[in-house]
Amino acid sequence: MKVLLVFLFFIAFASKAEVNIGHVVGVSDGDTIKVLSLDNKPTTIRLDAIDAPEKNQDFGQVSKKHLSHLIFKKQVTYESLKIDRYGRTVAAVWSDHKSVNLEMIKAGMAWVYRKYNDDLIYYEAEEQAKRERLGLWSQPNPQPPWEFRHPDQPSTEPTKLTSVDNRSCGLKHFCKEMTSCNEAKHYLNVCNIHALDKDGDGVPCEKLCQSH
Repeated sequence: MKVLLVFLFFIAFASKAEVNIGHVVGVSDGDTIKVLSLDNKPTTIRLDAIDAPEKNQDFGQVSKKHLSHLIFKKQVTYESLKIDRYGRTVAAVWSDHKSVNLEMIKAGMAWVYRKYNDDLIYYEAEEQAKRERLGLWSQPNPQPPWEFRHPDQPSTEPTKLTSVDNRSCGLKHFCKEMTSCNEAKHYLNVCNIHALDKDGDGVPCEKLCQSH
């Protein structure tokens, strides 16, 4: 419990956003869940930065099942970022000190939602999933959900990141070697350099990331 409280403090300090704890009572698809807060208030959450296949789209049910496996009936921490046009809370979600949003990308269960994300960690994780042909990337030509939702409209989303950061894994292992918070997050979440997160709260190199 102490570790969780420290984790919440660092998130709130860094972003000044609303951070809550809740119990996942429903999974609609690979990027939308229903959470019951500690005061029994239901909240529909749209996972930030990712776009999963629609339920009636290829790989849609697989993506939903994977998200259910990760967090259904579990307690999660979520950082509310905004309310979308459908009244859903767009949020970053954590479970077991891991970013659920990022885990979906790493497993190949969702696309990076390019229109709403500028964090290189997500693009790097997607590129890794593609190289390993994980999840939906095992298919020859997976269709992005934004194209599936609007088949008669030309896509306004880029098909790939035009300048993927080329940091490799295994070259750095300590916070003193990191040049930015994003780089520290990359080495923790993509390269699994857990020495960067000594207290296990999910935030690497606190002195560096607190200023972001």
